[in-house]
Amino acid sequence: MKRVRSSTGGATARWMFPNGHPHARFAPLLLVLTFVSGLVDAASFLGLDRVFVSNMTGNVVFLGFALSGVSELSALSSTVAVAGFLAGAVAGGAWRREAEPGGLFPLLVAAQVLGVALALTAEAAEWGRYAVLVPLACGMGLQNAVVHRLGLPDLATTVMTRTLTGLAADRPGPAAVRRGVSVAVLAAGALTGGLLHEAAGVRGVLILVLVLLLAVASVARRWR
Repeated sequence: MKRVRSSTGGATARWMFPNGHPHARFAPLLLVLTFVSGLVDAASFLGLDRVFVSNMTGNVVFLGFALSGVSELSALSSTVAVAGFLAGAVAGGAWRREAEPGGLFPLLVAAQVLGVALALTAEAAEWGRYAVLVPLACGMGLQNAVVHRLGLPDLATTVMTRTLTGLAADRPGPAAVRRGVSVAVLAAGALTGGLLHEAAGVRGVLILVLVLLLAVASVARRWR
């Protein structure tokens, strides 16, 4: 079973990076994290006072809107989300800086599992939206920092502005495939999160996120 999983991951990596990359084996797992980003943003935007936990561009814009007096948006929520994201990114950037990025990946996912578990506990115990928002935003910041260190092009897992620009502006090729898949996976995650939120609320979305992260952690540990 372990051999089959490694072979599948290698085939996907070769398809997305035909010219090779030191961390290409993580490409399928980054796509799962991209799907997770869509899920958590759906949960946070629809269930946590119109705020994102991974799309910080949107939060900065929302902060400006809120400060201008838009009543549907909360300046405090946007500020807390940005602060939590930055704290996670700082931790991810400083965390074992001398370590090989591929070796950090399983630790990243383990930290995210703990963060989502904490957010799920806070949601179930009704500790308030900030107790749910902060660990999710910190986890997304940590994820972005470690993914940045991996350096896989077009697989940022969260922000798609540059990805869409490259998809439209550059010639077709392997990069276009990566970009198109990334955009589609993020959209699919947001769609799934929206539908699941309608049926089961924030708690239902976070349960799915936790299941997916546990699966990624299991595979990453074996590939390590």
